[in-house]
Amino acid sequence: MRTARRYLAREIYRSCTVVLLALLGLFTFFALIDELDALGENFTLVSLMYLQALALPTRLYDLLPIGLLIGAILALAGLAQRNELVILRVSGVSGMKLLRLLWVATLPLVAVALLLSEYVTPMAEIKSGEANLLLRGRAEGGRMASGYWFREPTADGGMRILNVKTLLSSGNVQNVTMYEFKKGQQLTTLSRAKTGTFADGKLILENVVENRIGEQALSSLADAKVPDVPMSSVHKVDRRELDTTLTPERLLARVLVPERMSMLTLLDYIDYLSANQLQADRQVVALWRKLAYPFTLLVMMTIAAPIGFMQTRRGGVGAKVFIGILLGVAFFMVNQLALNVGMLSRWPPWLTALGPNLAAVLLALGALLVMESRHSLSRLIQARWPWRKSAI
Repeated sequence: MRTARRYLAREIYRSCTVVLLALLGLFTFFALIDELDALGENFTLVSLMYLQALALPTRLYDLLPIGLLIGAILALAGLAQRNELVILRVSGVSGMKLLRLLWVATLPLVAVALLLSEYVTPMAEIKSGEANLLLRGRAEGGRMASGYWFREPTADGGMRILNVKTLLSSGNVQNVTMYEFKKGQQLTTLSRAKTGTFADGKLILENVVENRIGEQALSSLADAKVPDVPMSSVHKVDRRELDTTLTPERLLARVLVPERMSMLTLLDYIDYLSANQLQADRQVVALWRKLAYPFTLLVMMTIAAPIGFMQTRRGGVGAKVFIGILLGVAFFMVNQLALNVGMLSRWPPWLTALGPNLAAVLLALGALLVMESRHSLSRLIQARWPWRKSAI
């Protein structure tokens, strides 16, 4: 059985490698064509190639499940066409036992997926964001037209809202606007700084212009009276230090798509959002999806099994691969639809992340059991009434 498992694993790895290389090449080519319009004096073809090279780990992360599905179907269909699966079945290996062999062969790929999910992809995304900032002056991700927005409490029970216009590759910031509110959400200070750096839990702002709003401003506006003193005053400060919960890592977490972060970074960012009473549902769902990602490969192998086990006379290799592509695209669409519907309907995060996987596993196992029962029933009928051709 060990020999059969190694042989199956070798065939699947070979087919998956070919499929993933083809998919990576195809998607990279399309991305290059799409970005050609952005070329200019400051953004050359070499820069574009560098950015596309940094995007390869993320692209592999996205394509690995569907590449495994197509590669496994291709390998199993080839084995069925050469009657090698028939030999395994005749030697006493049932469909479920063969599926367990396929699951064991998938475990090394699960380990690779964990490494890719937790280390390679987050590092590549950070490098890609830094390169985009350096080469194109902008970063991909959760950026609004006005920049990045953060909120955190202050020591006096008030609140501070920060708007960062530009993130630098070093983790520092430029063009910072800060709104400070005292308890009761009354605006007290509007500050603008050209640069900001993080050090030892502090945000150090340089060249700060502060617009301080007087205590009597609110009552003067409410009573529609001319105040005795100015309602606001402008002050210039060379340097100002603020105690903050923000770090360069959390700024980068704001830039990255939640599914591209590592689980440790996601947990830290969720804690930050929860501590500042900000919405963290998207990040919690992303954390569950990160946990479910390695097991998606087992789901893909489970879907590939009944398609690959089909007899060659019911469809050639091309037909099986086509069915696999359709199922992979359908699974991807259902997965994305579940994410959007789950967020809108406020489903539990585990259901939003694991629902499509569980449904796909149940359907694939059901199809495999139906195939097994049909073969068993056919053999039983032919054993009892050998002159009859089973129509099952």
